Amino acid sequence: MARILLIEDETSLRIPMGKMLRRGTRPSVSHAVVECASLSEAAAAMAEGEFDLVVTDVNLPDGNGIEFVRSARSDGFDGIAVIVTAFGTIETAVAAMKQGADDFLQKPLKMEELPLQTEKWLQQRKVARRLKLYERLEQSRDEGKAIVGNSKAWQECLRLADRLATMPLTDSHAAGQQESGASLPTVLLLGETGVGKGVLARYIHQRAVAAEKARRNGSADPNDNPPFVHVNCSALPTTLVESELFGHEKGAFTDAREPKAGLFEMAEGGTIFLDEISEMPLELQTKLLVVVEQGRYRRIGGTKDKHVRARVITASNQDLDQRAADGRFRRDLLYRLNTFTVRLPPLREREGDVALIASSALATFARRYGRETPHLTDGALAALTAYRWPGNVRELVNAMQRIAMLFDGDSVDAADLGLGNLQPPMAENQGTDDGLSISRLPNGELPRAEDLERDLVKEALRKSHGNVSRAARLIGLTRAGMRYRVEQFGLAQFVKETAQQ
Repeated sequence: MARILLIEDETSLRIPMGKMLRRGTRPSVSHAVVECASLSEAAAAMAEGEFDLVVTDVNLPDGNGIEFVRSARSDGFDGIAVIVTAFGTIETAVAAMKQGADDFLQKPLKMEELPLQTEKWLQQRKVARRLKLYERLEQSRDEGKAIVGNSKAWQECLRLADRLATMPLTDSHAAGQQESGASLPTVLLLGETGVGKGVLARYIHQRAVAAEKARRNGSADPNDNPPFVHVNCSALPTTLVESELFGHEKGAFTDAREPKAGLFEMAEGGTIFLDEISEMPLELQTKLLVVVEQGRYRRIGGTKDKHVRARVITASNQDLDQRAADGRFRRDLLYRLNTFTVRLPPLREREGDVALIASSALATFARRYGRETPHLTDGALAALTAYRWPGNVRELVNAMQRIAMLFDGDSVDAADLGLGNLQPPMAENQGTDDGLSISRLPNGELPRAEDLERDLVKEALRKSHGNVSRAARLIGLTRAGMRYRVEQFGLAQFVKETAQQ
C-alpha cells in the first residue's frame, strides 16, 4: 500500500480522483490517499508523514502547484510528483518538469485510467529507489579520505586495516577447493557508537581496491569500482531481513511479483559491511554462517545455490561474547567473524586527534556549503579537547557541520560551540569517572542521554521553524531518522506549533 497526497480545490473533481487513486489494479491492493483543497493543507499533511506520490493541480486558492513541488523537492521529498492542469501547454509541462515534476496530466481526466497510471507511477518510484541504492553503494570512492588522526591508538588501527586491505581476495573455487567463497578472512570491527567503524570499513574497501589495481599494474578492469554495500542490521525490518540480504524469487511470497536481488548479490566482487551485526535475528545467523564459510546462499523460494565473491566486514558496539553466553548470538558464527578483530578507541582516548578532526571536518563542510572556513580559536580547541564526546567522532563531526552551516563570524570561540547545550556546566556538584571530570545536574545526577538528544532535536526543529527535513540536515540525520525521533519523543505537536510561529 502506498501513501498518496492529492491536492485539488474542486470538490467535484477531488472526490472521484481520490476514489480512483485509492483503488489498486488488484482487489487486494488499496492505497492510502490524503485529499487536500489547498497548499496549506497539503504542507501540513507532508509535515505529518512521508508520501510516495503527490498529485497536484496547478492553480490553487493559495498558490501554484508547480512551486509547491519545487519547494517539496528542496525539503527532501523524493517521491513521484504529478501535475494536473486544464492549461496543458508545452510550456507549462516543461516548467513543471524543471521544478521537479515527474509527469503531467491534462484535464479533463480519464478517470478509469487513473488506477493504471497510479501503478505506473508507483513502479517508477520503486525503480528510482533502487537506482538511488545503487548510487549510494558507489558513493564510497572518496569517503576513505575521512580518515584523520595522528594518535598512537588510531594509527595502530590504520596499520592493521592496511594489512588486512592488502591481502588478496581470491576465489577458492579457482584454487580447486570445494567451497566457493572468498578466501579472505572476515574482519570484525568493535567499538562504541560513533567511533568510526563505518569509516574504517570503507577505508579497508578502498585500500583493497587500490591494492588489487596495483597488482594488475594499473591495467583496466570492468570491476575497477567494485561496490561497497553498507547494511545496518538494526534498521532492517524483522520480516524483511532475509529478503533484503539474500533476495527472493518471483512468487516466493504474496507480494513477490518479480525476482529481487539481495544485498549480498549486489556486493559481488566488492565488500559487504554488516553493521550492528549483534542485531541479526538468531534464526538467520545460521544462513549467514553458511555464506561466510562457503560463499553460497539461496534466494527465498529459490532451488539453486548462488555464490558470492565478496569481502565480509562486520561491526558491533555490543559485547558479542556476552551475547553468545546469553544465547542471543551463535558462538560458531562469532568464531568465524572474529578471525581478525580491530578494536577502535573512543575519541576521548585519542590524544591530540580532536583538534585535527574538528579542523578537517569544519573545512570540508565549509567547502560543501560554499562558505569561508572560520578559524577555531585556542579557546575553542581547548573546549573541544576538554569535552568527553560521548557520541565520539560522529558527534564531533556533526558539531562542526552545524558550525559550518550556521556560524557567520570569522573566528569560532568556545562560547560559539554550543557545548553547554550538550554538557551542562559544572557547579558545586562535581564527580570523576576514571579520573575524568563529568558535568552534573544541580541535584548531582548525570543528564540522561535521551534528554540531551530530545533537547537537540527540539532545538533543530525550532531553528528550522518546524521543517523536519531542514532540522534533520542541521544535526546530520536523515529525514526518516528525524521523523523517528519526533515520534519517539512525542514532538508532533511541537512541530506544528513551531511551524506556525
